[in-house]
Amino acid sequence: MREKIVAGNWKMNMNREDGLSLVSEIQKGLQRETKADVKVIVAPPYPFLGVIDSSNQVKLSAQNCHQEESGAYTGEVATSMLKSFGCDYCIVGHSERRQYFGETDRYINHKIELLLKYGVKPIYCCGELLEERESGKHFEVVETQIQSALQGFKKEELLNLVVAYEPVWAIGTGKTASPEQAQEMHAFIREKLAQVMGEDAERVSILYGGSVKPNNANELFSQKDIDGGLIGGASLNATDFLAIIDSF
Repeated sequence: MREKIVAGNWKMNMNREDGLSLVSEIQKGLQRETKADVKVIVAPPYPFLGVIDSSNQVKLSAQNCHQEESGAYTGEVATSMLKSFGCDYCIVGHSERRQYFGETDRYINHKIELLLKYGVKPIYCCGELLEERESGKHFEVVETQIQSALQGFKKEELLNLVVAYEPVWAIGTGKTASPEQAQEMHAFIREKLAQVMGEDAERVSILYGGSVKPNNANELFSQKDIDGGLIGGASLNATDFLAIIDSF
């Protein structure tokens, strides 16, 4: 059975006090009602990883890692460091990393390799630009991203992978793929996973990330191949984030 996951990506928001307060509110909300069937994850900025503890209720994720194991890379953070701070997950391949920092599929593949080596589960992001969807290339783009991410891994390793489909045109724009559009791409991603993993592809959680809000989460999460969400702006508000979790 696939895990249901709601992960909050804080991006470059919050200060230390606000972050701790937000996590406390989320934890209190989860205590009020048992949600054992939903895994809740928060991905704060790097400086907060040392002050926010992973717990049974809320797991900790980094937003990125470096593609090399160690070395003279000033300003970067190694996967082994994330593991030492108790990170259970790490986001890789986010469209903002690709767009603003020039991250390539090859670098992202290296990151996944190191994360798996150190026992940190990758949350691998893939998704198309607006012009790629409008030109009918969205399946081709996502297929290339998936194939690049999976290259060189055994299916046993890929059972530790979480995939997040994020149509770039729906991130922070207020636009959202329709439930039918999202489901169509999630089913396509699972089909591509099955080419490598066989029936085990049914065990991989695929999250939707693209302006998920309390008012659309239920319809999105009710789709067959949508196993949760990678949440941006709505994860910065405890009430909204808890409402999205409650959508299950």
